[in-house]
Amino acid sequence: MSTCTILNPNESVVTKLAFHERRFCRHPPESGRPIRHGERGSSNLKAILWILALAAFIYVAVKLTPPLINDFEFQDGVQTIARFATATRQAPEQIRAAILKEAEKDDVPIDAKDIKVQAVNGNVRIKVDYSVTVDLTVYQWTLNFHPNVSNDSLT
Repeated sequence: MSTCTILNPNESVVTKLAFHERRFCRHPPESGRPIRHGERGSSNLKAILWILALAAFIYVAVKLTPPLINDFEFQDGVQTIARFATATRQAPEQIRAAILKEAEKDDVPIDAKDIKVQAVNGNVRIKVDYSVTVDLTVYQWTLNFHPNVSNDSLT
């Protein structure tokens, strides 16, 4: 058993037996600082795990952002092509060629067979299906995109 020195303001120094040092002896006799039994380093492990989770999230976000932005820009370009095709009454082959040019500009991997164009009486409907594979080092994630644009004539 260890002993614990307790200082009372009305009495002199009293030495008592401490059965369980955590419970009864708050200040060790050799120093004036309190004992900190609750700190065992687990907070360091939690901090490291949170930092690793945050780093993984940032890594995935950096890898996923370019294909998502490319898809957004491509869909906006296809919408513009559909509006222009409605106004000028272009043939489906001309619309398909314009979409392929837009896809090349926006770094979207599509072929002519991935584009479905319906242009009837000034009403233009364009549907494009394509996939982009993102390499996350430990996993290959395939993103499937389906831009679908419809622009009807006002007349």
